[in-house]
Amino acid sequence: MALIVIEGLDGSGKATQAGRLLAYAEKRGGAHKITFPDYDSPSSSLVKMYLAGAFGSDAEAVNAYAASAFYAVDRFASFQIKWKSDYQAGKAIIADRYVTSNIVYQLSKLPRAEWDGYMAWLEDFEYGKLGLPRPDRVLYLDVPPEISQALMLKRYVGDASKKDIHERDFDYLRHCRDCALYAAGKLGWTVLSCAANGALRTEEDIHNEILLKLEDLL
Repeated sequence: MALIVIEGLDGSGKATQAGRLLAYAEKRGGAHKITFPDYDSPSSSLVKMYLAGAFGSDAEAVNAYAASAFYAVDRFASFQIKWKSDYQAGKAIIADRYVTSNIVYQLSKLPRAEWDGYMAWLEDFEYGKLGLPRPDRVLYLDVPPEISQALMLKRYVGDASKKDIHERDFDYLRHCRDCALYAAGKLGWTVLSCAANGALRTEEDIHNEILLKLEDLL
């Protein structure tokens, strides 16, 4: 069995690449795609409230540990109800975001001196206490925030009001990218540079690099 995580900032192409990877994996055996937050499930209710600004108009209004718990409970419910049996049956699980997203988006709320402590706490909480499977590979799609912001605006047809409290804070996203690259180095994530000369690489080009990085798993 293999649990493969596609991680990155909003607008980095995660959903596209997770979908392409699922199609590839299905041809080579059983596969199951999961996406977080699981907006179709009641377990994501607190996440939706947080992102909509119910607890405050910016991300900093909810501390890293509280926000992490919102997302962790959603993942726990998803695992228990939707994909535990497929994982245990040996199917490849392709995750569009996972535990790693808490690191990307919550680490930036903490002083740098607390980053390692937070990551240790999170891994113990989600993988240890909640019993979520550890990923076999984390692929971080690195896209400069300037490019990801432009892609998000295109996704929302120019209506910036549709962005959540994470997406509309450019400085926050820029800090999240710095945190993600730090975490990648500490935790052994595979970083893929998805932009060149100020533009996103083609979907096919990125997909082919992902397959090269996963030759030993798929």
